[in-house]
Amino acid sequence: MAKLYVIGIGSGQREDMTLRAVECIKKCQVIVGYDFYIELIKDFIKDKVIIKTSMKSEVERCRLAISKVKEGYDTGVISSGDSGLYGMAGLLLELNTDIEYEIIPGVTSAFLAAASLGAPIMHDFCSISLSDLLTPWQIIEKRIKAAAEGDFVIALYNPKSSARVYNLNRALEIILRYRNPKTFVGIVKNARRYNEEKIITTLDSINLENIDMRTILIIGNSMTYVKDGYMITPRGYII
Repeated sequence: MAKLYVIGIGSGQREDMTLRAVECIKKCQVIVGYDFYIELIKDFIKDKVIIKTSMKSEVERCRLAISKVKEGYDTGVISSGDSGLYGMAGLLLELNTDIEYEIIPGVTSAFLAAASLGAPIMHDFCSISLSDLLTPWQIIEKRIKAAAEGDFVIALYNPKSSARVYNLNRALEIILRYRNPKTFVGIVKNARRYNEEKIITTLDSINLENIDMRTILIIGNSMTYVKDGYMITPRGYII
Protein backbone atom coordinates (compact mmCIF):
# COMPACT_ATOMS: atom_id res chain seq x y z
CA MET A 1 0.00 0.00 0.00
CA ALA A 2 1.27 3.48 -0.86
CA LYS A 3 2.04 5.90 1.93
CA LEU A 4 2.00 9.66 2.43
CA TYR A 5 5.11 11.08 4.07
CA VAL A 6 4.69 14.55 5.58
CA ILE A 7 8.25 15.80 5.74
CA GLY A 8 9.81 18.76 7.52
CA ILE A 9 12.94 19.79 5.61
CA GLY A 10 14.31 22.33 8.08
CA SER A 11 16.20 25.05 6.23
CA GLY A 12 16.21 22.98 3.05
CA GLN A 13 19.94 22.35 3.36
CA ARG A 14 20.62 18.63 3.58
CA GLU A 15 22.88 19.00 6.62
CA ASP A 16 19.97 20.54 8.56
CA MET A 17 17.54 17.72 7.74
CA THR A 18 17.02 14.70 9.93
CA LEU A 19 18.28 11.35 8.65
CA ARG A 20 14.67 10.16 8.59
CA ALA A 21 13.61 13.09 6.41
CA VAL A 22 16.35 12.34 3.88
CA GLU A 23 15.53 8.62 3.84
CA CYS A 24 11.81 9.28 3.37
CA ILE A 25 12.47 11.64 0.48
CA LYS A 26 14.52 8.86 -1.14
CA LYS A 27 11.59 6.43 -0.75
CA CYS A 28 9.06 8.71 -2.38
CA GLN A 29 8.15 8.47 -6.02
CA VAL A 30 6.30 11.80 -5.92
CA ILE A 31 7.30 15.00 -4.12
CA VAL A 32 4.71 17.75 -3.54
CA GLY A 33 5.45 21.21 -2.21
CA TYR A 34 5.41 24.98 -2.44
CA ASP A 35 7.61 25.97 -5.38
CA PHE A 36 10.19 27.76 -3.19
CA TYR A 37 10.65 24.66 -1.02
CA ILE A 38 10.95 22.44 -4.09
CA GLU A 39 13.73 24.71 -5.34
CA LEU A 40 15.61 24.30 -2.05
CA ILE A 41 15.91 20.51 -2.45
CA LYS A 42 15.90 20.24 -6.24
CA ASP A 43 19.38 18.68 -6.39
CA PHE A 44 18.31 15.44 -4.75
CA ILE A 45 14.79 14.98 -6.12
CA LYS A 46 15.70 14.98 -9.81
CA ASP A 47 14.47 11.41 -10.24
CA LYS A 48 11.03 12.14 -8.72
CA VAL A 49 7.71 13.23 -10.11
CA ILE A 50 7.48 16.79 -8.81
CA ILE A 51 4.24 18.64 -8.13
CA LYS A 52 4.64 22.24 -7.05
CA THR A 53 2.13 24.98 -6.37
CA SER A 54 2.33 28.63 -5.41
CA MET A 55 1.72 30.21 -2.01
CA LYS A 56 -1.94 30.18 -0.89
CA SER A 57 -2.55 26.89 -2.78
CA GLU A 58 -2.12 24.69 0.28
CA VAL A 59 -5.47 22.88 0.03
CA GLU A 60 -4.94 22.11 -3.65
CA ARG A 61 -1.42 20.87 -2.91
CA CYS A 62 -2.63 18.51 -0.21
CA ARG A 63 -5.47 17.15 -2.33
CA LEU A 64 -3.03 16.43 -5.16
CA ALA A 65 -0.75 14.55 -2.76
CA ILE A 66 -3.62 12.47 -1.38
CA SER A 67 -4.75 11.60 -4.90
CA LYS A 68 -1.24 10.38 -5.79
CA VAL A 69 -1.21 8.07 -2.77
CA LYS A 70 -4.59 6.68 -3.79
CA GLU A 71 -3.13 6.02 -7.25
CA GLY A 72 -0.49 3.85 -5.60
CA TYR A 73 2.52 6.18 -5.34
CA ASP A 74 4.56 6.76 -2.21
CA THR A 75 4.31 10.53 -1.92
CA GLY A 76 6.12 13.14 0.13
CA VAL A 77 4.65 16.51 1.04
CA ILE A 78 7.43 18.84 2.12
CA SER A 79 7.25 21.80 4.48
CA SER A 80 10.09 24.05 5.52
CA GLY A 81 11.02 23.76 9.18
CA ASP A 82 8.72 21.27 10.88
CA SER A 83 5.70 19.87 9.04
CA GLY A 84 3.66 20.02 12.24
CA LEU A 85 4.31 23.71 13.01
CA TYR A 86 2.70 26.04 10.48
CA GLY A 87 3.24 23.21 7.98
CA MET A 88 1.06 20.76 6.07
CA ALA A 89 0.57 17.97 8.64
CA GLY A 90 -2.59 19.33 10.20
CA LEU A 91 -4.29 20.22 6.91
CA LEU A 92 -3.56 16.80 5.40
CA LEU A 93 -5.05 15.02 8.40
CA GLU A 94 -8.10 17.29 8.31
CA LEU A 95 -8.66 16.42 4.66
CA ASN A 96 -8.17 12.66 4.80
CA THR A 97 -7.30 10.00 7.36
CA ASP A 98 -8.14 6.97 5.20
CA ILE A 99 -4.62 6.59 3.84
CA GLU A 100 -1.42 5.64 5.63
CA TYR A 101 0.62 8.57 6.95
CA GLU A 102 4.05 9.05 8.43
CA ILE A 103 4.78 12.51 9.80
CA ILE A 104 8.48 13.36 9.79
CA PRO A 105 9.51 16.18 12.14
CA GLY A 106 11.98 18.80 11.03
CA VAL A 107 14.07 21.56 12.57
CA THR A 108 11.85 24.62 12.80
CA SER A 109 13.03 28.17 12.07
CA ALA A 110 13.08 29.17 15.73
CA PHE A 111 15.69 26.50 16.45
CA LEU A 112 17.70 27.22 13.30
CA ALA A 113 17.75 30.93 14.09
CA ALA A 114 18.52 30.31 17.76
CA ALA A 115 21.53 28.19 16.82
CA SER A 116 22.90 31.06 14.75
CA LEU A 117 22.28 33.59 17.53
CA GLY A 118 23.64 31.57 20.46
CA ALA A 119 21.20 30.25 23.06
CA PRO A 120 18.23 32.65 23.20
CA ILE A 121 15.53 30.03 23.87
CA MET A 122 17.16 28.11 26.70
CA HIS A 123 14.12 28.83 28.89
CA ASP A 124 10.35 28.91 28.34
CA PHE A 125 9.39 30.32 24.96
CA CYS A 126 6.47 30.46 22.56
CA SER A 127 6.03 30.94 18.83
CA ILE A 128 3.49 33.29 17.31
CA SER A 129 2.76 33.75 13.61
CA LEU A 130 1.88 37.32 12.64
CA SER A 131 0.06 36.20 9.51
CA ASP A 132 -3.64 36.95 9.84
CA LEU A 133 -4.65 35.14 6.65
CA LEU A 134 -6.03 32.21 8.67
CA THR A 135 -6.17 33.62 12.21
CA PRO A 136 -8.09 36.79 13.14
CA TRP A 137 -5.79 39.61 14.18
CA GLN A 138 -7.70 40.08 17.45
CA ILE A 139 -6.66 36.56 18.50
CA ILE A 140 -3.05 37.17 17.49
CA GLU A 141 -2.98 40.38 19.55
CA LYS A 142 -4.36 38.49 22.55
CA ARG A 143 -1.60 35.89 22.26
CA ILE A 144 1.12 38.51 21.87
CA LYS A 145 -0.10 40.31 25.00
CA ALA A 146 -0.21 37.08 27.03
CA ALA A 147 3.27 36.02 25.91
CA ALA A 148 4.79 39.44 26.62
CA GLU A 149 3.08 39.74 29.99
CA GLY A 150 4.20 36.21 30.91
CA ASP A 151 7.85 37.05 30.16
CA PHE A 152 8.19 34.28 27.58
CA VAL A 153 10.95 34.43 25.01
CA ILE A 154 8.92 35.03 21.84
CA ALA A 155 9.69 33.70 18.37
CA LEU A 156 7.78 35.70 15.76
CA TYR A 157 7.11 33.85 12.51
CA ASN A 158 5.80 35.43 9.27
CA PRO A 159 6.54 38.93 10.56
CA LYS A 160 5.96 40.97 7.41
CA SER A 161 4.92 40.50 3.79
CA SER A 162 4.43 42.94 0.92
CA ALA A 163 0.68 42.93 1.58
CA ARG A 164 0.94 42.90 5.38
CA VAL A 165 3.30 45.60 6.55
CA TYR A 166 1.78 46.85 9.80
CA ASN A 167 1.27 43.70 11.87
CA LEU A 168 4.86 43.64 13.07
CA ASN A 169 4.71 47.30 14.12
CA ARG A 170 1.57 46.59 16.11
CA ALA A 171 3.07 43.46 17.69
CA LEU A 172 6.14 45.38 18.83
CA GLU A 173 3.95 48.14 20.27
CA ILE A 174 2.13 45.55 22.40
CA ILE A 175 5.33 43.85 23.53
CA LEU A 176 6.88 47.18 24.52
CA ARG A 177 4.07 47.70 27.03
CA TYR A 178 5.51 44.81 29.06
CA ARG A 179 9.21 44.70 28.13
CA ASN A 180 12.13 47.00 28.70
CA PRO A 181 12.91 48.82 25.42
CA LYS A 182 16.49 47.51 25.75
CA THR A 183 15.35 43.87 25.67
CA PHE A 184 17.59 41.98 23.26
CA VAL A 185 16.15 40.77 19.96
CA GLY A 186 17.75 38.41 17.45
CA ILE A 187 16.69 38.85 13.83
CA VAL A 188 17.62 36.12 11.36
CA LYS A 189 16.77 36.05 7.67
CA ASN A 190 17.12 32.81 5.69
CA ALA A 191 18.18 30.92 8.81
CA ARG A 192 20.97 28.41 8.10
CA ARG A 193 20.76 28.90 4.34
CA TYR A 194 23.70 30.06 2.22
CA ASN A 195 22.46 33.68 2.28
CA GLU A 196 21.70 33.90 6.00
CA GLU A 197 21.66 37.37 7.55
CA LYS A 198 21.54 37.91 11.30
CA ILE A 199 21.69 40.76 13.74
CA ILE A 200 21.26 41.21 17.47
CA THR A 201 19.59 44.46 18.46
CA THR A 202 17.11 45.76 21.05
CA LEU A 203 13.36 46.23 20.99
CA ASP A 204 13.62 49.99 20.55
CA SER A 205 16.17 49.77 17.72
CA ILE A 206 14.69 47.24 15.29
CA ASN A 207 15.08 48.19 11.63
CA LEU A 208 11.88 46.99 9.97
CA GLU A 209 13.00 47.61 6.39
CA ASN A 210 14.82 44.33 5.73
CA ILE A 211 12.32 42.05 7.48
CA ASP A 212 10.19 39.75 5.34
CA MET A 213 8.46 36.35 5.38
CA ARG A 214 11.79 34.53 5.47
CA THR A 215 12.83 36.37 8.62
CA ILE A 216 12.28 35.25 12.19
CA LEU A 217 12.57 37.44 15.28
CA ILE A 218 13.50 36.01 18.66
CA ILE A 219 12.61 38.46 21.41
CA GLY A 220 14.35 37.76 24.68
CA ASN A 221 12.80 37.73 28.12
CA SER A 222 13.74 39.95 31.05
CA MET A 223 16.85 37.85 31.77
CA THR A 224 18.24 37.59 28.21
CA TYR A 225 21.66 39.13 27.69
CA VAL A 226 24.46 39.26 25.10
CA LYS A 227 27.97 37.96 25.76
CA ASP A 228 30.78 38.03 23.18
CA GLY A 229 28.28 38.34 20.37
CA TYR A 230 26.04 35.51 21.57
CA MET A 231 22.45 36.01 22.70
CA ILE A 232 21.83 34.02 25.90
CA THR A 233 18.71 33.37 27.95
CA PRO A 234 19.88 31.74 31.19
CA ARG A 235 17.97 28.80 32.57
CA GLY A 236 19.14 29.46 36.13
CA TYR A 237 22.15 27.23 36.66
CA ILE A 238 24.47 28.37 39.44
CA ILE A 239 27.88 29.10 37.90
